[in-house]
Amino acid sequence: MAELKPKERAACRWDLVSLGEVMLRLDPGAGRIHTTRRFQVWEGGGEYNVARGLKRCFGLETAIVTALVDNAVGRLVQDLIFQGGVDQSHLRWVKDDGVGRTARNGLNFTERGYGVRAAAGCSDRGHTAVSQLKPGEIDWDLVFGKEGARWFHTGGIFAALSETTPLVAKEAMESARRHGTLVSFDLNYRPSLWKSIGGQKRAREVNRQLAPLVDVMLGNEEDFTAALGFDVEGVGEELSALDPESFRRMIEEAVRTFPNFRVVATTLRNARTATVNDWGAVCYHGGQVYRAPNREGLEILDRVGGGDSFASGLIFGLLAGKGPQWAVECGAAHGALAMTTPGDTTMVTMAEVERVMKGGGARVAR
Repeated sequence: MAELKPKERAACRWDLVSLGEVMLRLDPGAGRIHTTRRFQVWEGGGEYNVARGLKRCFGLETAIVTALVDNAVGRLVQDLIFQGGVDQSHLRWVKDDGVGRTARNGLNFTERGYGVRAAAGCSDRGHTAVSQLKPGEIDWDLVFGKEGARWFHTGGIFAALSETTPLVAKEAMESARRHGTLVSFDLNYRPSLWKSIGGQKRAREVNRQLAPLVDVMLGNEEDFTAALGFDVEGVGEELSALDPESFRRMIEEAVRTFPNFRVVATTLRNARTATVNDWGAVCYHGGQVYRAPNREGLEILDRVGGGDSFASGLIFGLLAGKGPQWAVECGAAHGALAMTTPGDTTMVTMAEVERVMKGGGARVAR
């Protein structure tokens, strides 16, 4: 594996640019989607969450490339993005036709789960504005060339939205590589997204077409198995999510298949219940495995976004030149903290991440 060498910060407007959908999340709190009479709203989306985490927790300059319909729901999502601090100069507004026949904004209903009741989601995102993006509509040479970006991030959620979104992702990734921008991709396999368009077979076809353009590949054990087809004995079985040797075998196979992977990183999770998980992470770089300490019995308030927050912490460490061991520990700590608050996105500070990385406990700070 070649060493990661991000572009110099002074030569770039952006530390990171993400490509993906930003949805309005409707959260019933401690209740159920189908019985609640009240929702709290957040913004969220796998690729966007990474950009937001890098901005809000780690203080980097980030931007999102996405599209929204210009109506009240779209403007609510925009207002939430403003609060997150992610730049919107490459957000495309699509004209509202009045009822959403031609384009609409995505909604994501998610309940947190509790104990033996698993977290559950119900998305409403067909024919959304961002799913209709086509190659040639975004000036990627402006983003990566004239403006400059050190890192580009997208993933399997965006690639699953339509027939055209994988082509847009490929176009963006190719432009990023031409301009010396590092590319990360989070597999983020979601069965519901692929269900009606070819299932797991189609997911593998799409993700394996994009994988040769990736420098840093992210995912969990299901992602690597379902989305890339690396079936390794022991992965995905009971308790095996915390077995780093299974991951080592799987990652080594992935790197042999895609030698362009310079870093492969995975979260390790064993869900004892919806609210108590074992949590860890592994980063493979330069032929070595770097592992964050396992956190057994981690109490979870809202698990959505934990993997995205891991990704933002890992990317921060790599961009800052801290090395893979520090980076994977930072990502694991940030992901653990993000799951202690509601919503998809981080609500923690760099100081809190560093405290957890050092083994700090939960005693009140005052």
